[in-house]
Amino acid sequence: MRTAYSVETVRSAERSLMARLPEGALMQRAAAGLAAACAQLLGRVYGRRIVLLVGSGDNGGDALYAGARLARRGAGVTAVLLAAGRAHASGLAALRRAGGSVTGTGPAEELIRRADLVVDGIVGIGGKGGLRPDAALLAESVERSGAAVVAVDLPSGVDADTGEVPGAAVRADLTVTFGTHKPGLLIDPAREYAGSVRLVDIGLELPDGPDLEALQHADVARLLPVPGAESDKYRRGVVGIAAGSARYPGAAVLAVAGALRGGAGAVRYVGPAGDAVLARFPETLVSDKGPKQAGRVQAWVVGPGAGDDAPVVAEVLAADVPVLVDADGLRLAGRDAVRGRTAPTLMTPHAGRRRRCSGCRARRSSGHGSSRYGNWRGVMERRCSSRGPRRWWRTRGRGRTGEFDGHVLAGHRGERGRAVRAGGVAAGGGTPGSGRGKRGGVPARARGAVRGGRSPDGGPRPGGDDPGGLARRARLTRRARLSGRPGRRPRGRHAAERAP
Repeated sequence: MRTAYSVETVRSAERSLMARLPEGALMQRAAAGLAAACAQLLGRVYGRRIVLLVGSGDNGGDALYAGARLARRGAGVTAVLLAAGRAHASGLAALRRAGGSVTGTGPAEELIRRADLVVDGIVGIGGKGGLRPDAALLAESVERSGAAVVAVDLPSGVDADTGEVPGAAVRADLTVTFGTHKPGLLIDPAREYAGSVRLVDIGLELPDGPDLEALQHADVARLLPVPGAESDKYRRGVVGIAAGSARYPGAAVLAVAGALRGGAGAVRYVGPAGDAVLARFPETLVSDKGPKQAGRVQAWVVGPGAGDDAPVVAEVLAADVPVLVDADGLRLAGRDAVRGRTAPTLMTPHAGRRRRCSGCRARRSSGHGSSRYGNWRGVMERRCSSRGPRRWWRTRGRGRTGEFDGHVLAGHRGERGRAVRAGGVAAGGGTPGSGRGKRGGVPARARGAVRGGRSPDGGPRPGGDDPGGLARRARLTRRARLSGRPGRRPRGRHAAERAP
């Protein structure tokens, strides 16, 4: 499970920790992790050309100290200062002592064009409102270059709390974040700018309730029960699908397919696309009497391809079982009906729909917590076990806030350990404790989780996320940039070399 905390929470934890540590110790921890990630990405440090883009905040200081460590290992390190009079003084001194050089923004484009690695330390988690013109020009130069790009804490130009990108921003191959993930690293569109994300533990003490959680494959596996020898279709769970319309019958077929593939004991379909569903999946239980009279159902999915069928959405939301609301259902669901539910509710908007539901204009956000439903987290947070409230606002594996291609997951741990796999939903009852099975049955098409290094509990391995694969992926990304393959133009200094 990846957890993310707001900027305010992170700042508070940093202040508390710095009060107990010697001056500068926290920045040195961050710089050590950053330098290690850069070295791993490069593979060989000696002789490499590294450019640091240094702003006036602590991110710039982290970049300078990390640059000093790399310079001591034989790299040629140059710091480009965007605000020379406000750069971190101790970090500058450390870089100069290690043999690094310092310059202004004048020669920056040429330096970036020739670099093997660019470290983005322009703006930190406190940045708001997009990049200033000089920083935006540097971001564009980085995009045109063939260098690998590492962002310090998060890419400059993205909003740490909301995931919005109000203008030009740095696109990173790797983001090294400190202490905890920030919501912007897990939410589109900012997530697309972060590349691979590596978490460096710097000792922050954070509260129990994160602002955002992102399921990984192992988390999903724990939610899905493993059928036993005595399991019948009702013990394994029955999913109700209220989806599709005369115009969009395929939505019903896809939702039913996801439920059946996910291991539900039975699938009941309610809607006008019954013939199309039966033609593809004759084992489906089809009803034309509406959700209330469909029969036994342990979880509902409503909305995909529903068109304007608001009464069906309202009828499903009135049911006292877990419900996943997707696609048209998000538009048709009434605020009071959603907020008045006591059973678990999962809403799965993609980034554009989330903005519309939140009442936000394009490229602006009033915060990931506000919406026309009042509060996303308030809607999703329901008391669903004796352990207390549990948040139902979830993101896909790597943090993408959106639909799971028919494989969105909701979890409901009730008295019988039921798990709900929705969107093509799979709901499973199972025998008590069966939700803890070792074989979770996670479908291969459940995309989005970071592949590679995980600890046994599904989280990032100590020392960062997938440490064995970061350098490989970054090299592949860089090769793709330089390859001039069809559909992509060669960039930077390699464009002239590959011109016919």
